[in-house]
Amino acid sequence: MTLIVDLRRALFPWLPVLLGVGALAYFIAPAEPPPWAVPGLLVLGGMGVVFGLGGPWRARPVALFIGMLALGYGLAAERTARLAAPVLEYRYYGPVEGRLVEIDRSYGGALRLTLDRVRLENTAPHRTPHRVRLSLHGDQGFVSFEPGQQVMTTAHLSPPAAPAEPGGFDFRRHAWFERLGAVGYTRVPVLLWAEPERTGLALKIYRFRLALSAGIQARIPSQPGAFAAAILTGDRAGIDSARVEDLRATNLAHLLAISGLHMGLLTGTMFLILRTGIAAIPWLALRVPEKKVAAVGALIAAASYLVISGAAVATERAFIMVAMMLIAVLVDRRAISLRSVAWAALIVLMMRPEAVMGPGFQMSFAATTALVVAYNALRDWPPWQAVPRWARGPVSLLFTSFVAGAATAPIAAATFNIIAHYGLIANLASVSVMGMVVMPGAIFALFLLPFGLDWVPLMATEYGIRWILWVASTIAGWEGAVGRVPRPQGWVLGLILGGGILAALGPWRAVRIAGLAPAALALALWTQVERPALLVTETGGLLGLLTPEGRVLSRPRGDGFSARVWLENDGDGVDQAAAAARAGLVIDGMETVLDLDGTRIVQLRGKTGLARYTDVCAQADLVILNKAVDRRGACQTFDIRDLRKTGALALAKNDGVLTIEKARADDGTRLWTGGAGRDSPVSLMVQIFGRAAQAAP
Repeated sequence: MTLIVDLRRALFPWLPVLLGVGALAYFIAPAEPPPWAVPGLLVLGGMGVVFGLGGPWRARPVALFIGMLALGYGLAAERTARLAAPVLEYRYYGPVEGRLVEIDRSYGGALRLTLDRVRLENTAPHRTPHRVRLSLHGDQGFVSFEPGQQVMTTAHLSPPAAPAEPGGFDFRRHAWFERLGAVGYTRVPVLLWAEPERTGLALKIYRFRLALSAGIQARIPSQPGAFAAAILTGDRAGIDSARVEDLRATNLAHLLAISGLHMGLLTGTMFLILRTGIAAIPWLALRVPEKKVAAVGALIAAASYLVISGAAVATERAFIMVAMMLIAVLVDRRAISLRSVAWAALIVLMMRPEAVMGPGFQMSFAATTALVVAYNALRDWPPWQAVPRWARGPVSLLFTSFVAGAATAPIAAATFNIIAHYGLIANLASVSVMGMVVMPGAIFALFLLPFGLDWVPLMATEYGIRWILWVASTIAGWEGAVGRVPRPQGWVLGLILGGGILAALGPWRAVRIAGLAPAALALALWTQVERPALLVTETGGLLGLLTPEGRVLSRPRGDGFSARVWLENDGDGVDQAAAAARAGLVIDGMETVLDLDGTRIVQLRGKTGLARYTDVCAQADLVILNKAVDRRGACQTFDIRDLRKTGALALAKNDGVLTIEKARADDGTRLWTGGAGRDSPVSLMVQIFGRAAQAAP
């Protein structure tokens, strides 16, 4: 019986791993499953779980293995279809009307509006996107934006963009799960069509959040106020891009995103205040279970923080993790254990299977799992027992920063292409201030807000944030603070994560040690990654040729998003203008010429370039144009019409043969890429969900 119980404990943390692998298998599959497969997999998954919990003991592991994989795949497919909403099928320019539901800023700092209840000119309701997002440019001082307003403007819209390079991040999948059917911009003033409706709890909460954010920034000026608003209400619109880059360069960006750290600090502070307060009153302490009362109070505080901060995906995930730990306290179980982490991961993946593809989910659970495993091992380690009590706090902080940083570093490097060399120093100097000054001050400020005394704790919060921003700015300026790495292939990160999971959850010591081998192999192969020799944007307006000095770009401006992504994925820290100044391309007005290992490639831009197509094609092997060609020559040609079908291109010479990869190679194979024919059952299901979503308020 003891062996069975121990085996159950060892196997339970693997359940979310199997569920996640099943979901991952759906997202990386080359095509959608047949319509009958999804309900079949859900039934198979349910049967596997039931049989795994109540069947013969010897068959339970196999049943759970099959059941969780099938359930993960089925849940991912079901949620993808359930969130279906119309996606704009063409480029649109014209009137746009809608209800304002979200206000934020783009990477470049432009104000962005997300609208629902959208109306587009000459577009049928069932083909109109459920949501659109607009970046505002030009003169926009005519409306003081407030959630719930009906607004109108004239805007450029297009479908969510395909990857900037083949195999890159697919924004279309991300937009699908946000039900975002079009993105664009406007230079025309946005006008108010109708005042906000005073109904709808979600919009009332959003308005309260923005009012709270404005109040915080009125009391704490400049960037510290914007930082405080971000960590309390989730409103990051006031943070300037330079501060964000400093935080990223020092591995402190996690302090800005409301995640496990903030939720843990909030609930930990509330738990300590409540338990200490009850213990300070002997009569009360003898009559109530102070630990459980404190856990209930901390859980209520966490739920309130979830609502006030906007209930973003990362915050929701953090709340689930904290809630599982507090519930463990209520039922007299160990609060911080692999079992609690596994329960949290199961709940997150069942609610949002797509989370498995996001770095936020991966980093959160990698850090939490690593810390639980590391502290379990540390607890029985003799040298730790010899550490004096007064020194355990600083040593724990150092140990926590090191373990969490090591667990998340590969994921962060693969996602953001940077390594913060002094991140450990920055975290040691900042995390304690965040925990002991900033978050407690913010909590006390909320308590004292009704009495008009919130300015006292907010003063402490302000100085704590100023210290954090100073640390980030100073350390980011140190020589060699940031290292840059190229983007690895997907299987490299998969090997690292798989090896890390084995090392953390392996039931036997030999298995845990063996888990280090695939992780080490992946890190070694990462150093040998090869980047595409030539990249071409979907617009045909920008080329990027890889040279020994780095990638040289054909233009110093234009297609800036693609240029930034290419350079980041190369592990190159220069901007577009600096990359365009490199040697390697022959540029003559609207014509760019390059030699790719004996293949003559020419890019022609604009009407001037188009007029030269016939002569150029006679001397080139491949011609790329950002205009449409009616009559083609003998050379291989990609004009704007071709590129809109293929997406961005990656070209290379392998054994003397020119190979061309296409970013839109999977178009029509997945739901978020326009998959499944219009008359197929899957497409009909998408249309049904889409029309229902359009009719919903």
